[in-house]
Amino acid sequence: MEKTLLLAVVKLYPCLISRGVFPLKTLREVLREKGLLKDVLKHHSYDISTKYTHSFTSQGFSEPLTNSFDVKYFGTISIGTPPQEFTVVFDTGSSYLWVPSVTCQSLACQFHRRFDPSKSSTYHCTGNRISIQYGTGSMTGVEGSDTVLVSSFIDTNQQLALATSEPGIFFIFCNFDGILGLAYPNLATDRFIPVFDNMMNQNLVQQHLFSVYLSRDQNGSSITFGGTDESYFTGPIHWIPVSYQGYWQISMDRYVIACKSGCQAIVDTGTSLMVGPSPDICKVQKVIGATLEQDGEYTVNCSDIPTFLHGGQYNFQTTNMNLWVLGDVFIREYYSIFDRENNRVGLANLP
Repeated sequence: MEKTLLLAVVKLYPCLISRGVFPLKTLREVLREKGLLKDVLKHHSYDISTKYTHSFTSQGFSEPLTNSFDVKYFGTISIGTPPQEFTVVFDTGSSYLWVPSVTCQSLACQFHRRFDPSKSSTYHCTGNRISIQYGTGSMTGVEGSDTVLVSSFIDTNQQLALATSEPGIFFIFCNFDGILGLAYPNLATDRFIPVFDNMMNQNLVQQHLFSVYLSRDQNGSSITFGGTDESYFTGPIHWIPVSYQGYWQISMDRYVIACKSGCQAIVDTGTSLMVGPSPDICKVQKVIGATLEQDGEYTVNCSDIPTFLHGGQYNFQTTNMNLWVLGDVFIREYYSIFDRENNRVGLANLP
């Protein structure tokens, strides 16, 4: 009787929201608050994913994100049957989904939740080895597939990687377990299908786009799959075509200080700063009157910050790359939409 009631709630959830019976939360949040999520997924995952997902996604569904000191934003997903829960960075600068494996002995793995494939009835191992190098941190592991719950979407047969080694110290101090890549498939191997591509292939999202709001508060940020949330922005959406379908790469044609002839930029939720080529960064520092210190960092007078671009919301880091990276300090200034249907990035002003 109890299981029948749970499934009835799952079926009727959109109607209950519209009638004010439940607050405007995702089904996953409500079930978790009531202590019912694991039971629903264990007994009714097939029914939910094959019959009722579309009714949940008319406007998309949001996953709340936690702001960790304005450096990383991460949310929660579940992998396997029954589900094992992990915190991940939703990263538009990469394409792989990975979490630590229970077999990983690296110190970084010991400090985080690890996936145990032997406890999931839906896990399949391909045996393919994988190695991923980020700007900071790296991992090696083995590929497999399993059911992944993201927001209210049950993504079946999703390819993922289990980290068997996380060398170095970077991931030790991270308060997230793994990374969920949201860039184009071109950044992954030919056989690896990223999470959002799998969502599109399985018709889990009505609109082939996702959108991001990053708050300066610890809570309040979110990523919405399959739609946008108009409460987060005002005015028109300014659309910029994707210039290369690997990263979410766009052209910056009117950057007034360092990019007068145009340059390429990546909109990257996985990077905290704004990053650019060293010559361009030097131009910016000169224009704003920054002073080079002995440790190689530039400083500015705090009283001058209000005269800068958007009042000092931007930070810069030198690099040898030829691309700009528009990280979280940039994305926090806009409601950002990543449109795979039309291969474009949308930026809208915050209220």
